[in-house]
Amino acid sequence: MSNREYLAISGTLFTLVALAHLARVINGWPVQVADWPVSMVFSWVGIFVPGALALWAFRLFRGS
Repeated sequence: MSNREYLAISGTLFTLVALAHLARVINGWPVQVADWPVSMVFSWVGIFVPGALALWAFRLFRGS
């Protein structure tokens, strides 16, 4: 696998993760792990961190 392929795949996957968290925030979907209800704060972090990683991957892809 070339570096460009890796960047394209990882950027796409990070974008999908960020969009899934965005959908959860918009629709208010509840998530529970065992007996612990997961706060929406985790989805806000789940939007910005993978979103930043996706931007980084796509910028590196464009530059290579």
